[in-house]
Amino acid sequence: MDRLRRLLAFVAALLERAGIIERGRLRSTVDLAWPRVVTGFAIMSKQTADLAMVGMVLGAPAVAGLAFAGAYWTLGKFVAIGLAGGTVSLVSQNYGGDEAGRAALVVKQSVWIALLLAVPVVGGYVAFAGPLIGLLSDNAAAVGYGTTYLAVVAPGLGFEFLNMIASRTYAGVSDTVTPMVVRAGGAVANVLLSGSLIFGFGMGVTGAAIGTAVSTGLVTLVFTWGMFGREYFGRGASPVALSVDGPQVDRELAGQLVRVSTPLVARRLAQGLVVFPLLGIADRFGPEAVAALEVGRRVRNLANSVTWGFSIAASTLVGQRLGRGEERDAGAFGSEIIRLSLVVYLVVAAVVAAFAGPIAGVFVDDPAAVGLTTEFVIVAAVSVIPLGVGGSVTGVLRGAGDTRVPFYASLIGLYLCALPTAYLGLVTPLGVTALYLALVVETTVPAAIMLRRFRTDRWKAVSRAYRPSADD
Repeated sequence: MDRLRRLLAFVAALLERAGIIERGRLRSTVDLAWPRVVTGFAIMSKQTADLAMVGMVLGAPAVAGLAFAGAYWTLGKFVAIGLAGGTVSLVSQNYGGDEAGRAALVVKQSVWIALLLAVPVVGGYVAFAGPLIGLLSDNAAAVGYGTTYLAVVAPGLGFEFLNMIASRTYAGVSDTVTPMVVRAGGAVANVLLSGSLIFGFGMGVTGAAIGTAVSTGLVTLVFTWGMFGREYFGRGASPVALSVDGPQVDRELAGQLVRVSTPLVARRLAQGLVVFPLLGIADRFGPEAVAALEVGRRVRNLANSVTWGFSIAASTLVGQRLGRGEERDAGAFGSEIIRLSLVVYLVVAAVVAAFAGPIAGVFVDDPAAVGLTTEFVIVAAVSVIPLGVGGSVTGVLRGAGDTRVPFYASLIGLYLCALPTAYLGLVTPLGVTALYLALVVETTVPAAIMLRRFRTDRWKAVSRAYRPSADD
C-alpha cells in the first residue's frame, strides 16, 4: 500500500511538473472520476461479455443479430443519457449554489419526463421487434437472433432510463461512489445471470436478453432506496431526495431541463441513428464484417470507460464552480481535465492496439474473421483518443449548460463526414477500409469542433442563464 501511495504521488507530481494538471485539481477530479470509470467499465464489460458468450456458442450470425438489436437498445439508451445530462447540469449548479430543494425538484421533473419517454419506446420495441431488425439485414439467421433479443430485452430499457437519472443525480452532488457500487453490482449480476442462462440452460440469445433485463430492473430497485433519502448501511442517501409530497411539476424547472437536455438528446440520437446505415453498409460485406464492426465498437466503448469518469467529473466540478460564480476556477478545471484525458487515452489506445489479436480471438474463432476483427480493434484504439478528449470537453460544456455545440459537432462529424466516408466502401475499391476511416472521422471531427468552442470561453456566458442567481 505504501508503494502504491508513493507511485501515485510520483505520477501526480510528474503530471503537475509537465503542466498537465495541478495536484489539488487532480485529486478532486480523480475522487469523482474513478468510481464512474469503474461503473463504465462494469457496464461496458457486461455488454461485451454478452456478445462474447453468444459468439462462443452461436458464431458470427448471432453476434451480428445482437449488433442489430443493440443498435435499437442504444438508441433508446442515448435518449436517457441526453436527459440525464441535463439533470446533472442543473442539479450540480443548483446544489453548488446551496439550493438543495430546487435541485431535488429538478430530479423529480427528470423522473417524470423519463417515464413519458421510456414507455412508448419500450412498447414499440416489443411490438415491432421483427420488422425493426428486418430493416437492417436480409440474413435470416442474424434477423432471427436480433428479433428475439430485442423483444425480450426491451422492458429493461424502461429501467435503464430511471437508472441514468439516478446515476447523474448522485454525480451532480459529488457522490459517484454510490452509483458505482449499485451499477457495478448490477453488471456482475448481469454476467452471472446471462452466463448461467446461456451455458447452463442453453438459452442462447434469449438467456442473454433475460439476464440484461432482469439485472437492469434490480439496479432500479436498489437505486430507489437511496433516491428517496434512505441510507445504505450508513451512507449513500441522496441529499436531493425524491418525495411523494410537495409539488410534482415545476414549469420553470421543467422548461430549463428540456432546454438543456434537448440538444443532448438530439446529439445522442444523432450518434445512435448513424449506427444503422453503418451496420447496413457492413452487412453488404457479410455477417463477419458486421460482427467485426460491432466488436470494434464494443471494445472502443469499453476503452472509453475512462471518459465516463472524466466527463462527469468535468460536468460536476465545472458546474458547481459556475454555480458559485467562480468562472476562472471552472475554466482551469476544464482545461486541465481535457489535457489529462489526452495523456490517459494515448496510453489506453497503445495498450488496446498491442493486444488487438488476442482481443479479437475472444469473440470469433474463424481465422478469416479473427483477422478482420483484429483490424477493426486496432482502428477502434486509434479512434478512442479523440473520443476520450471529446468526452471531457463535452463534460465541461454540459456542466455550463452549453449543450448545443456538442450536438452540432456530432451532426457534422457523423453525417457530413463519417457516413459519406463509410459509403465510399460501396462505390470505390476501398471496401471495408472505408469503414475503418469512418470510425476515426466519427470521433475526430466532433472533438476538434468542441475544443474550439471551449477555447472561446463562450460557455461561461451561457451558464449564467442557469445559475441560481439568474432567478434573483
